[in-house]
Amino acid sequence: MEEIIRSHLNEIEARQDVRIFYACESGSRAWGFPSADSDYDVRFLYVRPLDWYLSIDDKRDVIECVVEGGLDISGWDLKKALRLFQKSNPPLLEWLGSPIVYVERYSIAARLRALAPDHYSPLACKFHYLHMAQGNYRDYLKGDEVRVKKYFYVLRPVLAMKWLELGLGVVPTDFNILVDRLVDEPSLRAEIDRLLAAKRGGTELDKGPRIAPISDFSERELAHWDTYKVAGRKKSIPVGALDDLFRAGLAEVWQT
Repeated sequence: MEEIIRSHLNEIEARQDVRIFYACESGSRAWGFPSADSDYDVRFLYVRPLDWYLSIDDKRDVIECVVEGGLDISGWDLKKALRLFQKSNPPLLEWLGSPIVYVERYSIAARLRALAPDHYSPLACKFHYLHMAQGNYRDYLKGDEVRVKKYFYVLRPVLAMKWLELGLGVVPTDFNILVDRLVDEPSLRAEIDRLLAAKRGGTELDKGPRIAPISDFSERELAHWDTYKVAGRKKSIPVGALDDLFRAGLAEVWQT
């Protein structure tokens, strides 16, 4: 599959006249809880030729390519990525921290990672993860019968908020790191491990009875965030630093 993915990325470069400098897996495979039949969600960052940026027209800054066979590929232009990076966009930070990397060329992705610890906004990330956890809990995990696999989509953002609350830095993409660092309650850890093993083994985790240790933990954490003011100041990276990175990235890729 990696060869197929790289082949599609090469085709995109040729067809779209771009240079892909970073491509990775996102979603459940990157988070560490894929099913045997999980789709491949490939995300990439790219640059256009210099003249593309020297235009008064607003142009499309996203490339999307849905391929048959459970393969979804999409990417963002460098300028779009930098604007979102300035706002501490969590999906972009997760891409940059993905444990599954298909392409990494030039120094742009490494420079972004180097900027993140000092300049990202924990507050912006907390709002993102809180919204995700609340939505999934409300839609799938209320009542005695639940959508079992959706536990992961509440646990991961809840643990991400806990990570941020403890001041541990940029949230790791891998769910297993969050669990190892933050879950010390034996019954909760046992149920999480059981669910992970079942999901990776191909068990269909559809509707089932409420799992008390996971539900109780999720409810406690969400109740905490209902009463806890998400305080702080939204930070943004100085635009000058990102302008410098943008210019340097273009120069490096096109050797100007």
